[in-house]
Amino acid sequence: MPRPTFEKSLILLFALLLNGLAVSCKGEGNKEGSTGKTAVEEQSKAGQPYHLTEAEGKKDLQDIRSSVTTPEAWRERADAIRRHILEATGLSPLPEKCALNPIFGEKRLFDGYQVQNVAFESLPGVYVTGSLYSPITQVDNPPAVLSPHGHWPKREDYGRYRPDVQKRCASMARMGAVVFSFDMVGYGQLTEYGWEHKHPDTMKLQIWNSIRAVDFLVSLGVDPDRIACTGASGGGTQTFHLAAVDDRISVSIPVVMVSYRHHGGCVCELGRPIREGENFKANNVEIAACIAPKPLMLVSVGTDATESTPEVEYPFMNYIYGLFGKSEMVENAHFPNELHGYGPKMRAAVYPFLAKHLSLDASQVMNVDGSPNEEGITIEEIEALYPFDENHPFPEFGVRSNDGVVWDWKNETK
Repeated sequence: MPRPTFEKSLILLFALLLNGLAVSCKGEGNKEGSTGKTAVEEQSKAGQPYHLTEAEGKKDLQDIRSSVTTPEAWRERADAIRRHILEATGLSPLPEKCALNPIFGEKRLFDGYQVQNVAFESLPGVYVTGSLYSPITQVDNPPAVLSPHGHWPKREDYGRYRPDVQKRCASMARMGAVVFSFDMVGYGQLTEYGWEHKHPDTMKLQIWNSIRAVDFLVSLGVDPDRIACTGASGGGTQTFHLAAVDDRISVSIPVVMVSYRHHGGCVCELGRPIREGENFKANNVEIAACIAPKPLMLVSVGTDATESTPEVEYPFMNYIYGLFGKSEMVENAHFPNELHGYGPKMRAAVYPFLAKHLSLDASQVMNVDGSPNEEGITIEEIEALYPFDENHPFPEFGVRSNDGVVWDWKNETK
């Protein structure tokens, strides 16, 4: 099949954007970052395809199935993917971990859950900001959920502050989990200090921040064997990136993002060549499968690039899990008429899956008709979820821009 011309490719990409197929930074808000470059220009610099053809994507998966025929072969492949992601992002070897030094805000009590704003250091002076949702009644070693977000940029529909994110975090806390909802690099309150999302090191720092977010949850005394991660769109990308490189994630639920032909549209998803290298090639479906044979749910819709999941991506996952005799550990919740996002129907599918694999109580959040019961959840204003305020000021030594990050901090301070 001849490759399309550059002009035709641009026309095709524009059409996909209009139809909501190209997601992440462009599709979730169609907003340029402060670099002034488009997502295509950013990823092109990294040498990765923005959007594979149907034939290319399907051939990738078929080639993998032909070469991987045993559990050992898949573990070997998953290890190779993990190593390549860390090497390509500049995280091999992993940086020295500094003390988290968390800053906790006051707890706010709501109907069946509580919220506490948090900031901690992923590197000296580099803060990860977020909010911690937890049950009113505390127990020892509770399960935990990490909640990364997508690239929705509009003030009324922004990042982790979106109503659907707050609803799912509160609901999971009502079910009995400790949930950490955290900002992507260059989102939330840190933008006031000079941080931006469209930066060459965003993918590297975002993966590192996610690893440190697991450290943060473990430091709180959660059950280290019951930590899940789930997010939609760009948050789905963060979910399977983290699950691929950190084996402490025991349940992965990427929502509306795992596609054999679409690899995202943002520098945080395409800014480093994690899918290509010398004698190496991978795709997002493989990366998402690295968690096998631990529980995985693919949530897909018929209105974006995950439309083919029941026919293509899920059968591939079923094949990989079948090698381990664990086909029951992977599921697909597909919604042909739903839009790109993490809507009520998606949440209604996710809550029971989490309950099953984290030993949570789904009856707290489900109606008898199968819809989510999210009555009484308070949607807070953006500023209410910011960790820095008069009582908890941004530290003087805090890093105020992407370019101020020091990775080799131990040698830097000697």
